[in-house]
Amino acid sequence: MICFCCAGGVAVGYARAGFEVTGVDIEPQPHFPFEFIHADALTLPINFFKSFDAVHASPPCQSYSDLAKRNGNGHEWPRLIEPVREMLIKTGKPYVIENVEGAPLLNPAVLCGTMFKGLRVLRHRLFESNFPITVPPHGKHPRCHTFDKRKSQYGRTNDMIDFVSVNGGGNCSIAAARDAMGIDWMTKGELNEAIPPAYTEFIGGQLAKHLKDSKKCENQEQRHGFGNFSLRTLAT
Repeated sequence: MICFCCAGGVAVGYARAGFEVTGVDIEPQPHFPFEFIHADALTLPINFFKSFDAVHASPPCQSYSDLAKRNGNGHEWPRLIEPVREMLIKTGKPYVIENVEGAPLLNPAVLCGTMFKGLRVLRHRLFESNFPITVPPHGKHPRCHTFDKRKSQYGRTNDMIDFVSVNGGGNCSIAAARDAMGIDWMTKGELNEAIPPAYTEFIGGQLAKHLKDSKKCENQEQRHGFGNFSLRTLAT
């Protein structure tokens, strides 16, 4: 289940990792490519979340962004990470919370487009989880294509070949943004806030392994009980 699913970059990644995906968002998402529920995720009953194997949440990031810090208006946006974390802990399910750098996530893994073959986008995203996430090596950032004539690389890069920074500044074409992020179904506005599916495909592979290992542990508990205790209780 994907909370705050937007147009589905996160969801497509998990689908590629083998998950059946359901998205929830308070706003209509006509381009979301899977089953969609139009609702405020924070108002859904905990038992609904428990019907899924795992939950991913990408609460609004604007309040934590560099732009909000520069403008001093972060307070104008909702800060939902803490209530979302509290909700996800109550589900008892494996979970992931994603957000931007500067967000108050706990021991997050950091992913960047430079870590994935085929991506050409510089987009750091943080992922908090209650299961281990191992990240690839983080290489040096290359020069990004730019429309800013003050930059030394202006006129020397090609946005269909070189790295780009997909944001509201319009520093590359929509065709280049789609190609750089591995997303071909979103508008430019949706791309500005999206996560490349490669990020959650990578995390989804580790989540799938965690779920399989947990299932094996549960099966062992059922076969080898220790009085009123289980192997999981003893481990915790």
